[in-house]
This record gives sequence, structure tokens and C-alpha cells, in this order.
Amino acid sequence: MSEPLPVAAAAPAEPAAPPPRPRAPVSLVVLATLAVGYTLWAAQEVILPVLLAMFFALIGNPIIRLLQKLHLPRFLGALLVLSAGLAGSGLLAVQLAGPASEWVQEAPQQMRQISRKVQDFVKPVQQANQAAESFARAAGGEGNRKVQVIRTQLDDPYKALVRTPKLAASALAVVLLTLFFMIYGENLQRHVIALLPNRQQKRFTAEILRSIEREISRYVLTITVINITLGLVLAGILMLLGIEMPEALLWGTVAALLNFAPYVGPLIGIVLMLLMGFVEFRDPLTALLPALAYLGLHTLEGQLITPIVLGRSMAISPLMLILALMLFGWLWGMVGLLLAVPLLVCVKLVLSRVDGMHGWAKLLE
Repeated sequence: MSEPLPVAAAAPAEPAAPPPRPRAPVSLVVLATLAVGYTLWAAQEVILPVLLAMFFALIGNPIIRLLQKLHLPRFLGALLVLSAGLAGSGLLAVQLAGPASEWVQEAPQQMRQISRKVQDFVKPVQQANQAAESFARAAGGEGNRKVQVIRTQLDDPYKALVRTPKLAASALAVVLLTLFFMIYGENLQRHVIALLPNRQQKRFTAEILRSIEREISRYVLTITVINITLGLVLAGILMLLGIEMPEALLWGTVAALLNFAPYVGPLIGIVLMLLMGFVEFRDPLTALLPALAYLGLHTLEGQLITPIVLGRSMAISPLMLILALMLFGWLWGMVGLLLAVPLLVCVKLVLSRVDGMHGWAKLLE
């Protein structure tokens, strides 16, 4: 009698591969992007105060943590930081109100002076253009001239009267929201994390939020300190060139604010320094010194100081930066230019810490 053949042990079944993620059609993605962009533009009166408050809270959070280490309650620390910021801004506004109003009142006369100086430089080109126009008029005859109608529009004083309470309400909303974000921001993060289903997701999300908040706060505070230093140094150089201190502080403040918008802000600053130089100085070579000083300071800050202080972790692709400035500037104007870089840095930090998104983070570098 033959023995039964041994039965081979069954091989363990391989785990089934996870089903591929469903991809939305391209048309749906485009429509969703357009809907988000329209919402950001249409709801800017609500979104901008919140984003500005978060921006100012990020500047103040490192200082509040330092005060907490000195055993000062968070509420008092936030109130102290916000009061100091408002007091400093108020003193600076009072100091700059006089020179700014003088420049606004004298702008037409100053522009005429600049136009005369520019005409001296381009006089040969104008003469050549006039000769060409005379030749074209003689060749084409006098009967082909077109009549141009120029329409003027009077400013409505009621628009300014209605706009002023809205601006005051928006400024008050920014101040209150900044205070609340400084005081209750950490509690809000804890409540949001508590909504997650399991402990692993809670711990992972908490680590991401803490690291992003810490790095963004350090970035915003560092950039603010660098820009303020650049403005003070420029004001000192202008004073050495013979400009009075209030006016020098005015242009230093303008340079510091414009430096928050890379590429676009310094370009506007150079143009303003050129105009100011031609107004203040009679000698054309001396008139170029403010613009050259601003260009040198910006080059030193952008190519040496900021990369050394912040390192490569905050590096952003110039192309992506220009696109972000164009997008947010088109959506929100000057406030969008101010917030474009922090928002782009925040997006990069989020993408670099989420699995599967490292390629998109590299795209922004």
C-alpha cells in the first residue's frame, strides 16, 4: 500500500495593493482654482484683517514667549507687546506726518522741476522727434488730424467720507484680532488638534503646527528687524547728504516698508530715491547718490545679510516669488505684496513636512 503524498504548505497570501487614489478631472481642478481665487478677491474685506492680524501676531509671538520665561502671564505680555507696537507706530506717524504732508502739497511743483531736468537730458531726442513729426505732417497733409476729446472726472467728497469709517473699522478689527491671536492662538491650536480622530494624527499635527509657527515667527521677526535696520541706515546716509532728519526718517520708513516686497518694492524704492534726489539736489551726480546708496544697501541685505541670517531653509525660487507677488498684488493690492512672501514661506514649510509633498516643496526652492 502506497503512502499518501505530503501536502505542500499553503503560501501566505500577499497583501492586496491599495486602490489608486481617484483623480479629479482637470476641468474640475481649474473651476475650483477659479472659485477660490474669486472668493479671495470678493471676501478681501474679511480675509485681509485676519491675515494681517496673524502676520502681526507672528511678529510678537517670540517676544511674548521671552516674556513668559520671565514669569509674565501671556495676557499681560501680549498687551504689553501690542501697546508698545501701537505706541511706536503712533510716534513714528506723528514724526512723519509733517514731511509727508509737505511732499504731498509740493508734489506738482516738484514734478515740474523734475520734468525740466529730465527735458535737459532728453532734449536732443525731442528735437529729433519734432523733426520727424514735421516731416510726416508735411508728407501726409494737415487734413488727417483726429480730434481727441479729453474727459475729466471730479472727485466725489462723499466717497472719502464713506470710506473713512470703513478704514477705521478695519484698523480696529486688525488690532483686536492681533490681541486675540496673541492671547488665544495656542488654545485655538489645541482645540483644533483635539478634533482629530486618533493620537498619532494629533501628535503629528501638533509637531507640524509648532514647527511651522516657530519658523514662520522667526522668519517674520527676522525680516522685520532687517528691514527696520535697513531703513535706519538709509535715513542716516540721507542725513549725511544734508537732508533734514524728519524727511530722512520718512524715506527710511518708506524703504523699510517696500523691502517687505522683494524685487518689486526695491524697484519702486530706487525710482522714489531718484525722484527725491533730483528734487533735493541741483547737481545731477549728487542727485544720484540717494538711489545708489539704497541700491547698495539692498544688494548687501539681499545677497549677504539675509541668506546668512536665515540660511537656505527659507530660500524661495525667484520665479515663484515673482508669480506670488503678481498674484497677491493683483488680488489685494499693497497688502497682498506685504503678505505674499510670508504666505509662500508658510506653504513651503507645510509641503516640506507632509509625506508625498516634498517634490512640491522643492519646486518652490
